[in-house]
Amino acid sequence: MKRANLILLNLMYLALLTCNVAQSAQQDAQGCKDHPLFTRLSGFHITECQEKDFDKYTFHAGQEKQVDVEGRYTKIWYATNEGIKAPSPLAIIRNYQQAIRKIGGTVLFEDERYTSLKIAKSGKEIWAEIDTAWPDGYQLFIVEKQEMSQEIAANAEAFSNDLRDTGHAAIYGIYFDTGQFVIKPESAAALEQIAKLLKGDSSLKINVVGHTDNVGGIDSNIKLSQARADAVLMVLTSKYGIVATRLKAYGVGPLAPVTSNNTEEGRAKNRRVELAEQ
Repeated sequence: MKRANLILLNLMYLALLTCNVAQSAQQDAQGCKDHPLFTRLSGFHITECQEKDFDKYTFHAGQEKQVDVEGRYTKIWYATNEGIKAPSPLAIIRNYQQAIRKIGGTVLFEDERYTSLKIAKSGKEIWAEIDTAWPDGYQLFIVEKQEMSQEIAANAEAFSNDLRDTGHAAIYGIYFDTGQFVIKPESAAALEQIAKLLKGDSSLKINVVGHTDNVGGIDSNIKLSQARADAVLMVLTSKYGIVATRLKAYGVGPLAPVTSNNTEEGRAKNRRVELAEQ
């Protein structure tokens, strides 16, 4: 009897060892790893991943509400290891919701298939969505929100052509923090080109017009856009030596959008400084 029990224990040990070997052999797909924001659920490996420096993903942000978010894009596809019973979709959803709440994030949306999460810290906004509608696995999408780096620099010639053809020129290379009117250092290239335009044509007089999106009250946005236009005028006169009588500053807030404010992409296009001929 003791011998039989010993044999049984040995067989059980061998079965467990075999199972562990099979599980450990299931490695992540080459080049794939967890995103720094989340660890994976126990018993899962990565079968596929994608990373893009800049892309867009449409997140569920409420009942019948979706939001396009642009920035650094990550997709990770997790599958259960061999011999592991997959948790229910609800268990996967709850795990990620608890994880985001522990670090100060919020849950934006949940249904039987999806949950969407968001966290904003240290000036950085990260969106995540979990899609559980996959056999023995789930997909994780993450976008670290940011504006696309400007690779094609605006130049004085382009501004001159726009002024000649349409009477105004949109400048997207002048940057401010949200709700602020202090010009950021990375705006120098665009400001230099505006100064070059003005120095190249001494008869040219322009209005510097600040524009915003429609987020917030209209009065506060008009005030903010005026302050931003004033800041641009001040830099052009004090740093680049443009005669102040050639410039006037105005702020129109959200009153002259170039596209719809219903998407983040549209709002980004509406936040701009324009030059207009006097």
